[in-house]
Amino acid sequence: MKNGEVLFLTQEEVIKAGALDMSIAVPTMEQVFSLHEKKDYVLPQKSVLRWGDLESESTKGRINCMPGSIGGNLNAIGIKWISSSPQNPFKYNLPRASAVIILNDPETLVPMAIMDGAAISASRTGANSGVASKYLAKKNSKTLGLIGAGVQNRTQLLAVNYAHPEIETIKIYDLYEERAAKFAQEMGASLDKDITVSKTPYEAVKGSDIFITATVTKTPIIKSDWIEPGVLYCHVGSHECEFETILKMDKRIVDDWSEIKHRGVESLAIMFNSGMIDDSYISAELGQVVNGVKKGRENDTETIYLNTVGMGIEDVALAIKVYKNAVEMGLGKKLSLWEKPFAV
Repeated sequence: MKNGEVLFLTQEEVIKAGALDMSIAVPTMEQVFSLHEKKDYVLPQKSVLRWGDLESESTKGRINCMPGSIGGNLNAIGIKWISSSPQNPFKYNLPRASAVIILNDPETLVPMAIMDGAAISASRTGANSGVASKYLAKKNSKTLGLIGAGVQNRTQLLAVNYAHPEIETIKIYDLYEERAAKFAQEMGASLDKDITVSKTPYEAVKGSDIFITATVTKTPIIKSDWIEPGVLYCHVGSHECEFETILKMDKRIVDDWSEIKHRGVESLAIMFNSGMIDDSYISAELGQVVNGVKKGRENDTETIYLNTVGMGIEDVALAIKVYKNAVEMGLGKKLSLWEKPFAV
């Protein structure tokens, strides 16, 4: 690419270049967490544009601004601008989430790519749980429970299935049974595995070695007496479980504790801000577990809770992989920022 030339990639091209391929996304996120623990990154705090208080995000929506720079052989710099509008699917037949990612040349800092960010965002969030399950789930995990039949649990399923191909039983629950049935049919066919629809959230959680909540609920779903020995609970949404559920866990693992506190909407952040817990309640950040600085799962009876808030360095890391694949595949449209810069 010439200086000042930008590669524009549509969502279809981003996917064709591997955005949803968990054999790319999961190892990339594992590398990100390792570099995060080594402090080989720059991560300004997430900025949130909204029209009211935190509650307004569930009605009007919000836009997150997530810049980041990640080192190692990823060497990626950029920003994700991602919106979430809860009414879009119902009022406008549009996705709830839409996003754009901009990548900058690591040497000149000139923009070099503009691409759809929705697929990358969903993929890297799922891949986070894939990495976590590798280190925090039982090695012989056979049963996966999912609560929420939206886009996010699709990539969660893809990632955990990649990390644990030995999983035999998959259960899905959603408030809308027809939505869960569609999820089961489509994802079951994609993975060539049977997926059963659970009648209640408890039914999805019961007997699961790993269970995941990826919902937009404002009322906690998961209760403390549902937690069984040896389970890994991946908490993807904001406030999806009772506080006692988290307190009951043997270990509490996060991606970036300072970012969770800054964002302020996750159950852990609410507990911290109310004085219910302090920093000592966090057992480890996931990068510390990946790099062996702190221990992950130590036995098959430990109960482990994972909460990830998401980091811009994850998006740019997967985006640079997609960009390089796209260049090799001849995908995208080249745009020029200038014919000749107006000032040098």
